[in-house]
Amino acid sequence: MNTEISHKFRESALRAIEIERDAIHALTERIDDQFVRACEVIMACRGRVVVTGMGKSGHIGNKIAATLASTGTPAFFVHPGEASHGDLGMITSQDVVLGISNSGNTSEVLTILPLIKRMGAPLISMTGNHNSTLAREAVANLDVSVALEACPLGLAPTSSTTATLVMGDALAVALLEARGFSSEDFALSHPGGTLGRRLLLRVSEIMHTGDRIPRVEDTTTLSGALLEISRKGLGMTTVVNTAGDLVGVFTDGDLRRTLDRSVDIHNTPIAEVMTRNGRVIHADQLAAEALNMMEELKINALPVIDRDGKLTGAINMHDLLRAGVI
Repeated sequence: MNTEISHKFRESALRAIEIERDAIHALTERIDDQFVRACEVIMACRGRVVVTGMGKSGHIGNKIAATLASTGTPAFFVHPGEASHGDLGMITSQDVVLGISNSGNTSEVLTILPLIKRMGAPLISMTGNHNSTLAREAVANLDVSVALEACPLGLAPTSSTTATLVMGDALAVALLEARGFSSEDFALSHPGGTLGRRLLLRVSEIMHTGDRIPRVEDTTTLSGALLEISRKGLGMTTVVNTAGDLVGVFTDGDLRRTLDRSVDIHNTPIAEVMTRNGRVIHADQLAAEALNMMEELKINALPVIDRDGKLTGAINMHDLLRAGVI
């Protein structure tokens, strides 16, 4: 391809990214009292957030509704044109309406505005014009105006739709944190596929139990512990006392450090070389939490205990891999 044309492609793309980056940065000044008011209205809502918008604003509105719904704020999208032909019945006085329009004067949205007002559903707007009809009629207006579109003609919605999308994400995240929405809550609305496996699978479902747990007593010699590690194949063994309580672990890493000290493996009790007070995980925790812990600590296996501190299992990175958590 012609070098000059290739250069123009790159130049145009970089200019578009720079313009949209600046549009996003400008939003930091718009997280103001109006934004706080919008969050308060939604938090007080006993129904759902009904998002509406026309054209490109509608496409962005669909995504914002989906993000809200998946992060603890029940929401759905209603096309303003369809709302005028029956779908307005999907909105109740218990709902909050989030109207999106760059101009703030989109006719299809303004047509249903009096009906929304009549039923008493609070209106929040996202507009690029704070003097527009939609902005004036809203209990809170989120300013998503941009200095210019990335489109060199200034016609195709580019920077404006990006700014609107980011403002929607900011709203969803603020509400998520205010609600104390957890990873387990998130999992309930994402049960399928890899994401579902990562978020719903418990350690108890994939851990090694019973005779498959690598386990030796603290009086066992180092050589005996090495045999247990070899038999169970998890790259570690747990160490318990006579009461069955977990008192330590011995891993491949511990072995390397022990051999550097020229320890007699046949006469040294494992209690002298094991790691005490090592990290453990509970059987009812998410498998994704086990993965995060292993990655953070740079280890490959974890003992599993119950809420009474008793050893109930063991899990390693291969178990997480087979379960599709990684």
